[in-house]
Amino acid sequence: MVQLAADSLKRRSGHLWVHAVLLLGSVFMVVPFLWMLSTSLKTYAESMQVPPVWIPSDWHFDNYSKVLETVNFTRYYWNTFFMTAGRTIGQLLLCSLAAYAFACLRFPGKSIIFVAMLSVLMIPSQVVMIPSFVIMRNLDWLDTFYVLIIPGIFSAFGTFLLRQFFMGLPKELEEAAKIDGSSYFGIYWRIYLPLSSSALVSLAIFTILASWNDLQWPLIMTSEESMRVLSIGISSFQGQHATDYPLLMAAAVMATIPIILIFIFFQRYFIEGIAMSGIKG
Repeated sequence: MVQLAADSLKRRSGHLWVHAVLLLGSVFMVVPFLWMLSTSLKTYAESMQVPPVWIPSDWHFDNYSKVLETVNFTRYYWNTFFMTAGRTIGQLLLCSLAAYAFACLRFPGKSIIFVAMLSVLMIPSQVVMIPSFVIMRNLDWLDTFYVLIIPGIFSAFGTFLLRQFFMGLPKELEEAAKIDGSSYFGIYWRIYLPLSSSALVSLAIFTILASWNDLQWPLIMTSEESMRVLSIGISSFQGQHATDYPLLMAAAVMATIPIILIFIFFQRYFIEGIAMSGIKG
């Protein structure tokens, strides 16, 4: 009994340390967001005050309306939403098709093609930025939704993520479908996709985050005000000699809220998809 009590106490102390570390990590993650929210309600003088003031003396909710008046924030929101939706739908379709081919089909050079595709992940995007700009200009896609959406509708990471998940599904389901006369596309559409909702949600969240926060590609490929996205609109509040921090933080809060809501509602599928994607290599 004494030994059992000692083992139980040891396990509890171990769990206590784990929870303490997680709590400390959560504080480091939440504090910047709380500071951003607090600054968005301050005056410019309070935002520059030393020592910093956490709670503003007067809560200036009008900073949010000033953001809408200063820049065409509604247009930026629409452009970002349209770009994000197009990229996400494209990646869910194309990456799942490619992942199914790499996971379930047999064709010459499959492994070589897969490794070559993954090697793209090791190339920094800045290396191919100039060639990409030249190609987009020759296609006459600059300052259009084509340049914002089409280059982002496929990713090697998404293909790898879904391939790992597909390889973990029972092969008996595919064999039974073949016996029933189902085609490869029918197996993909009726069996693999319905069973992969958690992995698809994970890929969708990754794609939404990357697209919503994308700054470099839209900044280089667009110059017209009507084609700007949120990340560029937020950066416009940061000047060369001065930065209006309350308006900057108010714009950041408005841009962050949709992402937080998406993660809150879909976090269960996100965690499940990430966990199951690493079951089988």
